[in-house]
Formats: sequence, C-alpha cells, structure tokens
Amino acid sequence: MNCLKRIFKRSDKPKEDPLKKFLIVGLGNIGAPYFNTRHNIGFKVLNSFAKERELSFEDKRYGAICKTRFKGKSMLLLKPSTLMNLSGKAVRYWALKENIQLQNILIVTDDLNLPFGTIRLKPKGSDGGHNGLKDIQAQLNTPNYPRIRFGIESPEKGYNTVDFVLGKWTDKELEAMQLSIDKTKEQILSFVTQGIQEAMNKHNGV
Repeated sequence: MNCLKRIFKRSDKPKEDPLKKFLIVGLGNIGAPYFNTRHNIGFKVLNSFAKERELSFEDKRYGAICKTRFKGKSMLLLKPSTLMNLSGKAVRYWALKENIQLQNILIVTDDLNLPFGTIRLKPKGSDGGHNGLKDIQAQLNTPNYPRIRFGIESPEKGYNTVDFVLGKWTDKELEAMQLSIDKTKEQILSFVTQGIQEAMNKHNGV
C-alpha cells in the first residue's frame, strides 16, 4: 500500500481538460470612488454571481479571484485590480497561469452603444473605444475573444463621456437593472455549459 501511495503522487494526477476550464472576467476599477459606477458593471455582475453561490473573492496577483464548478466545468472569476486601462495584463496572466483557451475567456463589460440594460454576447469584435477592451486585445494579440456587452446607454448630447461612465447609477437605473444582471448571469452559465451560439440565441438583446 505504501508503495502505491508513493507511485501515485499528486503530480501524477491527470491534468484537467483545458476545454472544460473557463475564465470569466468582469471589468471595472478598484477603489471606493468607483464603486457603483457605470464603468464597473462587470464587477457588479461577478459580485452578484459570487454572492448567489456563496463564493468569496481572494486578492491575488493582478486581481481578485474565486473558483467554482458548474456541470463538470471549472470557472475562474476574475475582477482585475490593474484599473480598467490595463485590464489585459490581468486577463493574460490568469489565462496563461490556468491554461485557459482563448475561446473560453469571457469578458463582461459596459457598452455605451447599447440601450440601458440590453445584454449582447459576441464571439469577437472591435474595442469600440473601450480602453479596457483595447488593452485586452493588445495583450491577447487578437480581437477574437468572447465578450458580454451590458448596455449603459450613451449620455445626452454635450455630456462628457468619461464623466458619464465614471458616474454613479441613478436610483431608477439601480431599480431596473437587476433583471439584466440576472440574465447576464444566466448567459454566462449558458456560455460555459452549452457554447457561445446557444447562449447568444437564448439571451442576446434582452
């Protein structure tokens, strides 16, 4: 028996299939001034996801992470601590560290070009002027990574865009947004378990 124990060392265990591992990234800025701002909807979605499953984030290199499993799939949730404009550094580091395939990286981000509360999953796309997505594209060396865009609507004409995305949600928006957050969480699970096409068919445009 002792010989068997020595033979089957931890390092001898088969590695997990990388196709069953997923990196779910919610974009945002760390720090109290950014809490509950429109630009932090990615953090808000992941916080809701983790709370629902009684998960806790732990501060690690380049971000706060927690791990969970769902229907045989491993999920690493990441909230980058690099600030929005350097989000790609955290995404690249954890994707390489955990051996996660490009098609299994999912970014949750705000989008000025969609009506408030609209969610849309895409397998690839341009950064659309979003600095977080711009850095992710630069770090991954491709725009071909999945993302869920959560509509925050563009500000009224003449309103400064930076002030708008870094502004707080209104009370009316906070009351109305929970349904879209819930649908975003459902879409994340559909993406992980059923694939991107099925997830797009079920939830896009909500």
